[in-house]
Amino acid sequence: MRLATTELLKGTLDLLLLRALILQPDHGLGIARRVHQLTKGTFDVKAGSLFPALHRLEERGWLAAEWGQSENNRRAKYYRLTQRGRKEIENQMAEWERVSTAINWAITATS
Repeated sequence: MRLATTELLKGTLDLLLLRALILQPDHGLGIARRVHQLTKGTFDVKAGSLFPALHRLEERGWLAAEWGQSENNRRAKYYRLTQRGRKEIENQMAEWERVSTAINWAITATS
């Protein structure tokens, strides 16, 4: 059964983009595909959200980018995690774990 796509919660896009780049650098479309894959089709990141977010993460020093050739021989900007980005993803994952646990407690409480 395919799950319906869902809107991202505020603050989750950065985490998903960073997570998508843990294994290897990728270009924008590849990152969007990886987010879709990681979330089992729950989230589709559109270009209007994706590219401003990637630029923001680059400005924060969490990503570095360089131009290269895509798999279909087009010029594409490839993004990779920096050391600061790897540290940030650790921080965000820990925070997400704390928040999601608390939300789960709240929605499963019997009283």
